[in-house]
This record gives sequence, structure tokens and C-alpha cells, in this order.
Amino acid sequence: MKGADKGTVTPLMKQYNAIKAKHPGALLLFRVGDFYETFGEDAIKASKILDIVLTKRGNGSASETALAGFPHHSLDTYLPKLVRAGERVAICDQLEDPKSVKGIVKRGVTELVTPGVSFNDQVLERRSNNYLAAVTFGRQESGVSFLDISTGEFITAQGDRNYIGKLLQSLAPAEVLFCKREKETFFENYGPDFRYYALDEWVFKYDFAYESLTRHFGTTSLKGYGIEGMQEAIISAGAILHYLSETHHTEISHIATISRLEEDKYVWLDRFTVRNLELLYPQHQEGVPLIQVLDQTVTPMGARLLKKWVVLPLKDVAQIRRRLSTVEALTTSGELLQELVHHLKQITDLERLISKVAVRRVNPRELNQLAAALDAIAPIQKSLALSDIAALQKLAAQLAPCDGLRAEIKKVLRPDAPMLTNQGNMINDGVDQELDELRKIAFSGKDYLAQLQQREVKNTGISSLKIAYNKVFGYYLEVTHAHKDKVPASWIRKQTLVNAERYITEELKTYEEKILNAEERIYSIEFGLFNDLVLHALDFVAQVQQNARVIGVIDCLSSFASIALTQNYVKPDVNDSHVLDIKKGRHPVIERQLPLGEAYVPNDIYLDNEEQQIIIITGPNMAGKSALLRQTALIVLMAQVGCFVPAEAATVGIIDKIFTRVGASDNLSKGESTFMVEMTETASILNNLSDRSLVLMDEIGRGTSTYDGISIAWAIVEHLHNHPKFRGKTLFATHYHELNQLAEDLPRVKNYNVSVREAGGKILFMRKLVEGGSEHSFGIHVAQMAGMPNSVVLRANEIMHHLEQDKISHPEQHEQLQTIPKGNFQLNMFELPDPQLQRVKEAFDKLDINTMTPVEALLKLNELKLLLQEKKKEKVR
Repeated sequence: MKGADKGTVTPLMKQYNAIKAKHPGALLLFRVGDFYETFGEDAIKASKILDIVLTKRGNGSASETALAGFPHHSLDTYLPKLVRAGERVAICDQLEDPKSVKGIVKRGVTELVTPGVSFNDQVLERRSNNYLAAVTFGRQESGVSFLDISTGEFITAQGDRNYIGKLLQSLAPAEVLFCKREKETFFENYGPDFRYYALDEWVFKYDFAYESLTRHFGTTSLKGYGIEGMQEAIISAGAILHYLSETHHTEISHIATISRLEEDKYVWLDRFTVRNLELLYPQHQEGVPLIQVLDQTVTPMGARLLKKWVVLPLKDVAQIRRRLSTVEALTTSGELLQELVHHLKQITDLERLISKVAVRRVNPRELNQLAAALDAIAPIQKSLALSDIAALQKLAAQLAPCDGLRAEIKKVLRPDAPMLTNQGNMINDGVDQELDELRKIAFSGKDYLAQLQQREVKNTGISSLKIAYNKVFGYYLEVTHAHKDKVPASWIRKQTLVNAERYITEELKTYEEKILNAEERIYSIEFGLFNDLVLHALDFVAQVQQNARVIGVIDCLSSFASIALTQNYVKPDVNDSHVLDIKKGRHPVIERQLPLGEAYVPNDIYLDNEEQQIIIITGPNMAGKSALLRQTALIVLMAQVGCFVPAEAATVGIIDKIFTRVGASDNLSKGESTFMVEMTETASILNNLSDRSLVLMDEIGRGTSTYDGISIAWAIVEHLHNHPKFRGKTLFATHYHELNQLAEDLPRVKNYNVSVREAGGKILFMRKLVEGGSEHSFGIHVAQMAGMPNSVVLRANEIMHHLEQDKISHPEQHEQLQTIPKGNFQLNMFELPDPQLQRVKEAFDKLDINTMTPVEALLKLNELKLLLQEKKKEKVR
């Protein structure tokens, strides 16, 4: 409390200051009675984020400080708002019962909730992982780890900085940890957009990290997890475990394994490609990402897994074929698919429910949801086991119905159990004999009170007599002053009110003691039985996590089968060849956005390493060049994810890297122009080529002058064709028709164009890829279609025709700009001091075009024409 007189600080504020000092970077929610309070800067911040009243404590005194708070039972409402605003929130609770303590109550931080570490359902997105990441930079390689504490998923990877950046972009962690001294390095490589927290340097020591991991997993080495010797990966994983300890998350038995994300297993998609292809997120507000089209999953586990599959396509032909065969089996058995989807819909978030069990945060209602989800697994297992598909039978064998856990939950918990354990009425009758007896006492006692009231009304004649309860007197009899003289002498008066008197009797106190003791004991027994049930469920954590993983896979494959049936997708032939052959391919996203009744125009693409390595695609803007490039990449990606594809047929020789350079994306905030971004992305492609790369380049060089652009584009195509080691399959869309010349000099370069038809000065986009180059860009037509003023369009046409004629007559000179005819401005004639022209101008000014009929307009036009002809005659004379 800056500036406060220490002598005026209360014991409560001294306690607050001591706890706040231990968590300086967190917003501290300080439990005081029935409220969570915030003080000082925290209060100002909380009042703005939560829109709650900001007041002052010690108003006018030296220790005056801002104050804002909310009721403790509203924590689940307010906490998510603070975390979503990027705050780290320290929850400080009362650690002892205030009733049993004289003086200040002992308090301490019981949990530190951060954007990347939370179990709160309101903070978490149901269909997305909530990853906490840690990054470390080594001399040769860097390391990154990702943990979703809400599911127990823990993964790690090691590689160069580009690979780490790609994973950060693809998995989109909610919070990133790094070493304080590496903050600038992180920002330089990955930007400041991530929510982050910097840890002390000692946390990022190899020995400390190694010991943390082996201690947590109860092993002597990390060989069993395939990460032994991966120093940077281990350091990053150790930093995450340390952070959990620092944030008071010690019950983490559900984090039972750590898996390695091997770079060699998955298709390389750099961060530009993930963004350009709009796999998970659209680049523009009205855009639609691929995941939105592919995701027909019905469980949270399936939705989260599908996102990972999309950004991590496979390179293993056998694994891809297994997925495709399973999808094929589900598409050919419509009944099985419908049955699976029906049962999958009954399954809630198994992963997060069992994680709550592991950390002792599960409530009675959630345990019932867990049992219901496990109920739905049994019929799924049966259906898969009865199918004649080996892959489905294998999935069935991996499911465990957890009969013991289901039976125990149903036996112990009421089906309508409340959400909170302190509300009581959780446990079924017949579970505990003492509980049943106490319930009889409690409920029969209340019945007895009702009978007692009726009996006393009859005995005393006090018709308005009532029995009530409060915390001060317990149960009492209340009599209005009008009947005061009828009160028996044996009643003991306890309180006088304005209109009534309150009394107690020996009989009433005896029953009160029985009832209150019974209710207190009921809560105690129920709470104990519920805790025993949670402990029993702990034995099933690993089995339920395994079920969740398998259900996620089944859900993803069912989603692929459903979309294949509804969207007319076909099974691709994925093999080890170097051929990419797509027959009548379609763009999976664009075709879903077309107006009703409008069909997508499909196109063929053929690429290989021997005959047709590079296709140069020319054609006007808006003809569909960019869509063709993107659809090719998306079809390859879908095939290698294990999904059917939008085409008539597709042969996909395994692609190991997909590179895209499409779309303009200025980064002006960093001082980078469109052209600089374009060249950076292109350089990344050319420096990371492989023999199985798929390269998509759209309008390279358009950010600079024409001849610079042509020169750069020309050199890039030559480099791709003549590379000494790798023949990356390439689609190169351009508006530089000069590049068509390359096909004559380079044998594996072929020219194609997206056809259009020109009729009556207008163009029709055919959207069809045909062999041969295009000689005309139709840019002026596109400008006209976009609503460019007609005078601009006409002038552009005039200039273009001049340049084309000039190029024919002077082929050695491509730039005769000084000979371009000067613009003739139509209204210049009215500036001349000519009375005849002045009359024409006045006639124009009087015209009201909005009210004229077509016939009137023609007559008026003829009249004006005659006036001008008279002017010409005068000039001739």
C-alpha cells in the first residue's frame, strides 16, 4: 500500500499485503466472509473488466485504498471474465472456520488460474484444446511442449525455430512460458501476440527438468517416452511442470504420459501455409476455414482431435490407407454409421470429466454425466466388434466399458443429484444404514413439528399460532398480541416484537436438537460417501482416458464418412509414387458457399517429377487461378489426413511439404510492405524444398514494378525446374504472359490458362483450366465489372491499344509512354468563350434525367446534336 501510514494498516490488510507480495503478477481475489474482495490496482482493474462497483476502504484516512468485490458464490461467473481478459488470478481462501477462530482468520492462495491453466468450464472452449506451452531456445535446436491440463494431454517436440513457430501457430496455445532472458528472442521469432509469462532462468536447466519429469512419471529415465536425449524438449516440458507447481496445481495424476511430436511423421506446413490455406481460421471476417467444412464431429474429443489432424497431415502411406479404409467401410454401411453417430451424441466430455476426477474437482452432477457417457460406450463397442472390418474391430478392442465405475456411480448417486456437494440430497437411499435412519429422524421430526403446531392451536385456541426457525433462537412458537393472554404458563418467552411474542418449550427444544443434529450428520455422511466415490473413480482414470482417445478417433472417422456421403467425395489413392493426378477436383469450401443451384466448375490437375513438374497458369483476375491453387493443396491435405476428397478421382503420391505463396498480406505494423512479406515467404519456400514438395505460387512479383516482377518470377521458375536435387511439383499462377516463353526452354514446364469468353466487349469466366498460355489479362474488363467510372475504363482501353500497337511496331522498345495520346476531356469545350457552346451547356444543365422517358431523351439528344452541327458549319465557313 504505497504511501500508507504503517500504523493505520489493519491486521486484515497486513495479511493481504503479505499474500499479494508472493503473487505480484496476479490479480488477487481475497476471501472476506461471503465475498471475494480486490484492493488497490487490482480493484480498479477488476471493476473495469467485471463492470462492478469500485468503492474505497478507509475513506479519507492515510490508508485509503480502492475496493471492489463480488459474492463468493458468483466466482464461476466472474473468474472466466478475468481469465479471458488475460489476467492471472490468484484465489485466496479462508483456510479455517471463522466461527472457531479468535482474531484474524488464516488465509492462503489455493489456486492460481491463468489463461493456460484452468479447469473452469466457462473459461474453456468445449471443442478446442486449451494449451499451456513452454518454449526454450538452444544453440542448435529449440524445444517446445504443450499441456492441456483439462484433458491431461502432454506433448513435446524439438527442432529448428521455424518448426517451433509452425507448432505454436497450429496448436494456438492460450499461454506461452519462456525464460526471462529469452523474451526478445521469442518476440523476434514469433511476435508479441501470444499471452505469455516469463520464468526465472534456473527453471530452464536440463537437470532440474529431467528430475521433475522422472519424479512425476515415477521412472528412472525418459526412454520409454521416446524423448531421452532431446535436451531442449525436456527443458520445456520441465518448465511446464514447474509452472503447475507454482500455480498450486499439485493433483496432476491424470497427466500420465508425455508423447513426442515427431517432425518426420507429418507433412510440413509452414506458418504461412497454415494461414494462407485458412485451415483453422479465416483470414477475413466473412471467410470460412476448412475445419468448418470438415467438422461434423459430435463429441468434444472428436472436435479437438480433428483440429490436430488437419494441421498435422500424415506422411505414412500405411497409416493413411488405414484411415481411408475405415472411412470407406463406414460409408458403405449406412446403418452402422447412423448407429455410431446416435451413440456418440450421448457421450459428453469424457476427457475433461475424468481429469476433474483426478484433481478432485468433480461435482455430483458431472459424475452422473460420466456414468451416462460410459453407458453409451457399450453399444458402440458391440457394433464395432460385430462389423467385418478389421480396423473397426481393433477400435472396439481398445474400448473399456468400465462396468465397475458405472455400477458404483448409479448405486451411490441419485440420478437428480445437485451440482454442489453442500446442497445435500446426493446419495441414494439404501447406500448407508445410518444415513437412512437420520433422514427418517430429520423428515419425521419436521412432520412432528407440524403436528405439534396443530395440537397447540387446538389446546390453546390460538388460531394464528405458528412454529418458525431462526439462527438465534432455533425453533420457536410465535403468538400475536391479540392472543397473548391465552399463552400457557409453561411456555418460556424469548422475544417481544411489535405485533407478536416468541416462545419456546422444552418439547420444542428436544426435537430441535434431534433434527439439527440429524441434518448436520446427514451432510457429513453424504460428503464422506461422495468422496469415497471419487476415490473409487480415480482407479479408472487411465481406462476412461483411453476410451476418450478412441471415441475421438471414431468420431473423426465418422465425420469424414458423413461428409463424404453428403458432399459426394471420393476415396483417393494415396501411394509412394511421385504423381499427383486429380480428376475433376473441386474446392471443398467454395463449393459449399455457392448459391443454390449453381454448380462448382471442376478441374483436372496432373503433376509429376518427370514430364510435368511445373504448370504455369495464366488468365485474367477473377477467373479462378487462386481457387485452383488452393483446392489442389486442400485436396492433397485432406487425402493425407485420411479424408475422402472433392473430386471424381484422385491419385496422390505422398507429399511431404506443402508451400503456399498466395494472397497479399501487408505487415505494415512491423514496417514490412506487401512485397517484403511476399519475398520473405518465397525465400522460405526456396530454402526448404524437397523432392516431394507441393509448391503453390500466386502472382509472384506483383508488389514491385512490372519488369522487376517478371524477372523475379522468371528466375523462381527456372530455380524450381533446374534445382540440382529436388523437383518440387509446382503450380505457378501469374498475370505475366511473358512467362509462357519458359515452356519452350524448360522441358518439365507446361502452360495452361483459365479460360474466358469475350463477347460484345464483355467477358464470361468459364473457370476451366485448359492447355496453352493466355495472351490477354482482361484487367480493364474486370475494372469495368467492379464499377469503375466509365470514363476511366474508356481511357484505359485507349492507352492499352496504343501500347499494344506500339509493341508490335517497335518490338525492341516496350515502353513508349511518351507517345501515349494525351487525354481528351469531354467538358473542356465548355470552358471556351463560345456563345453556341454556352447554349449547349445551358441545355445540359436544364435536363432532369430522372423524369425523362426514353423517347424524350432521344429527342433531346438529337436537338443537342443539331446545335453542335451548326457550330461545326460555322467553323467550316
